Amino acid sequence: MSFIKKIDSYILKRFLVLLVMTFLIVIFILLMQFLWKHFEDLIGKGVGWSVLAELFVYATMTLVPLALPLALLLASLMTFGNLGESFELTAMKSSGISLFRIIRPLVILVGFIVVAAFFFSNHILPKSQRDMYTLLFSIRHKSPELDVPVGEFYSGINGVNLYVRGKDKNILKDLMIYDFSNGFNNATVLLADSGKIQLTNDKKHLLLTLYNGESFENLREQKMSSPDNIPYRRESFLLKEVLYDYDSDFNRYDESLLQDRHISKNIKELSRSIDSIKLIVQERSESQVQEMLDSRYFGFSGRHRNALFLPNPEKSYSQYDIDSAFINQTNAEIEISINHAMERAKNMTDHITYNKFLLGEPQMNMNSHSAEWHRKFSLSFACLIFFFIGAPLGAIIRKGGFGFPVVISVLMFVVYYIIDLTGYKMARENIWEAYQGMWLSSAVLFPIGVFLTYKAAKDATLFNPDTYIKLFQNIKNKILKFIGRPEEEEFKYNQ
Repeated sequence: MSFIKKIDSYILKRFLVLLVMTFLIVIFILLMQFLWKHFEDLIGKGVGWSVLAELFVYATMTLVPLALPLALLLASLMTFGNLGESFELTAMKSSGISLFRIIRPLVILVGFIVVAAFFFSNHILPKSQRDMYTLLFSIRHKSPELDVPVGEFYSGINGVNLYVRGKDKNILKDLMIYDFSNGFNNATVLLADSGKIQLTNDKKHLLLTLYNGESFENLREQKMSSPDNIPYRRESFLLKEVLYDYDSDFNRYDESLLQDRHISKNIKELSRSIDSIKLIVQERSESQVQEMLDSRYFGFSGRHRNALFLPNPEKSYSQYDIDSAFINQTNAEIEISINHAMERAKNMTDHITYNKFLLGEPQMNMNSHSAEWHRKFSLSFACLIFFFIGAPLGAIIRKGGFGFPVVISVLMFVVYYIIDLTGYKMARENIWEAYQGMWLSSAVLFPIGVFLTYKAAKDATLFNPDTYIKLFQNIKNKILKFIGRPEEEEFKYNQ
């Protein structure tokens, strides 16, 4: 019994070390990918390191559900690959310990990780995602740090493009300013030999002082006798001061901005939102159907009868032959009827488009909430699936280190991510049900995990070429026997 306990402790210790190491590596890689994705939103904004550190903490929290399954896959694959490569796994099996008994402590540990991952996704992840996107939105809308480059256009001022040919300390030389704040057709162009730029005391405006230059301004809005003549105003100046709106302070948006989004809710809140949105979708659907039944498509009012010039408006519409009524009209009446029909068809098309928008928005919102509800469970279950893929696969291939296990893990995770993303889009677009799209990746990978576990328990040589050659030969013999050509006859025929 003490021998078994020592084996359990030994395997747990090796697995935990690799799990922590691979988890940190995966988090770092995903965090660099996040930084690269939002590089343009963060660079040149002049925000403090404390704000960036806070953003990275929130980003790390949001990446945990994605990094944990990959870390479990890689850690389990490396653990059992190392045990198989050093023949420790063989020694354990020769001592009468089965594979299921060897991985039992890890199964218990992974079970706790799965439960913890669910509570993390349900309680911590929504707040982290809400805070991260709120902070990222605030940074994105902050004015860039005032640093005018030389030899290229600077567009950090709203509606203004500034070009500078040279700098001498705080003096800008050879300035060209294109001001489109009043619209492109009413642009103002300023040229100056030199100038300087500074923030006002309240840091809400930018004061641009120009020396020895000219300004050109379009006056397209002023009416002229001829539309081909566009007036403009030209002005020469020795000194000119221009004031632009420029808020350099960092204004953090309120977290309630994303409070109603599906990414900011837990299971309980998502369930309530789904029920509320479902009622809205149902009410709008019923009202639109009733409207179509009453007037738009199947109804037929007296006004429409008169438009078709029916001889007896009091007579039921179903008693008339439409083709005969149409042919018996005069040319003027036919033209009026055709125009009326085209106008009515256009109105019906516009109304269908409007109804589709009214119904599509809450339907899309409900799909997103339903997909997020299932994601809370599917991401946690993925941790268990990846463990039962990595552990038996490592016992089969018997390759440790970072080389082969990393390649296998990345390929497997890419397959999982593509399937999961496809299922999510199908669920969001209402092509599939939410549970079908969000559990698609688990449904595909779970049989693979069961198959690999079975093969590892039977000590199967999954990657041995001779096994597949023998299998192919058996299939070939069965096919030959089925078509009435035994293997011996095939051999004689070939001779």
